[in-house]
Order: sequence, then structure tokens, then C-alpha cells
Amino acid sequence: MQERPRARHVRSVDDVLALMDDLFTSTADRWTDGAGAAWWDEFYTDRSRPVPFFVDAPDENLAAWVESGEVRPRSALDLGCGSGRNSRYLTSVGAAVDAVDLSATAVAWAREQDAHPDTSPRYHVGDAFGDVGEELAGPYDLVYDSGCLHHLPPHRRVAYRRLLDRVLAPGGWFGVVCFHDGLMGTGAPDEQLYLRGGLEGGIAFAANDLRWIFDDLEPVEVRPMREQRGTGRFGEAFLLTALFRRPA
Repeated sequence: MQERPRARHVRSVDDVLALMDDLFTSTADRWTDGAGAAWWDEFYTDRSRPVPFFVDAPDENLAAWVESGEVRPRSALDLGCGSGRNSRYLTSVGAAVDAVDLSATAVAWAREQDAHPDTSPRYHVGDAFGDVGEELAGPYDLVYDSGCLHHLPPHRRVAYRRLLDRVLAPGGWFGVVCFHDGLMGTGAPDEQLYLRGGLEGGIAFAANDLRWIFDDLEPVEVRPMREQRGTGRFGEAFLLTALFRRPA
């Protein structure tokens, strides 16, 4: 393969995305296979820390959608699966699940908790929007993301939408949980994040932001997550949840 010229190295969308990645300081990187994977490995190393989503419980909105019959997944993709709590829930209701996370440490934790290896999620370590994404053939009835979107820089939403276009089945559901604007994360405009060189801990979204970003999908429900304590479900009021459906 010919070595890429140093001064003139943009000739594709992927080259543009890589160039824009470099506009952020290395300490801001939580989305690449390199620095991002290392950051999340360290994050998941100490399991005793009081991190809300370290509980072994599915998101309350996901459970509500499934148990009401609104979402009936036979196959699912869990983006940023972490310790696998939502992946395990989806397999428990009969879905075949592919689960992806940058962190090998998080995936190792997830595998340790699988009680029935024969029906466990299929775990993948790496970037769902990069090389690992090419292994995810789909189509999936459900693509679910609890906490991945708000750690991606604005330009990486292009790769995110490209993945959804490729793997979400016609008539399939897309569910997302992210920081709720005004309650958690930065509300700075996208362009300001490049000037500041970081994501300031994560990007906050309003309901209309999600409807606009995913405007090729039909919105089913967009609402704040309901706080949960002692219910066997995960829920924090500073998060926003949304369910979309791809037209059949």
C-alpha cells in the first residue's frame, strides 16, 4: 500500500473524520481504538467504584419497551455494551445479541457474568464504527445504545448514521440513552467543542436534537429516563431516552 502523503492526506469521508479527530486533545479521546480504549479500560478496572451503571440491571426504558410489546427483537446490536447488562437482558427475552465495546476490560467483565455461555451475547472488542463494525452484518431488529452517542464528537455522528443505515432492518427499532440537556453534559454548540478541543465529559442532547439527527427514522417515544431505586432496573433522571423505528 502506498504511503499516505503527509501534507495532503484527505481524499475520502473517512480521511475527513480522522482529520477532525485530531482537532481534539488526546486527553479528550474516548471514542477511538487507541486512546479511547485505554481510557475505558482504566475506567472499568475498579468495579467497586460507585458508578450508577455498574449495576447488573437493564435500562428501565428498554425493559418497558420490550415488556409492553412495543419492541419485539429477535436480533439486536448493543453499542457500547460495557459490562453487558442490557445485552444479557435482551438475550433473556430471546434475542440473538451482538455486543460491542472499545474496552477489553469491560467485555471481560461482561463475559464473567454470563450464566449460560451457549445463549450469551456475542461480544466484540473494538470500534463499532470502524473495523469491528465491518463484522456486524445484521440486519438487526433492534440497535440499542446506552451511553455511547454522548461520548462521540459531532463529526462521528456521520459514521454512526452510516452504521445504522447498513445494519438496522426495515421496520426495526433504534433505541438510545444519552445525557439530557440542562441536567448532565455540555450544552455547548457543536462548533464550540472544536474550538475548545474537547467534549467536556460528554455532549448533552435535547429531544429535538435527537429527532433532527435521526430524522430518517420515525420517532416513537422521546422522554426523560425514569429514576429507579430497588426495582431491578437502571434509571437516572439526568438521562434522555428515545425510541425510533425505521420505515418498513
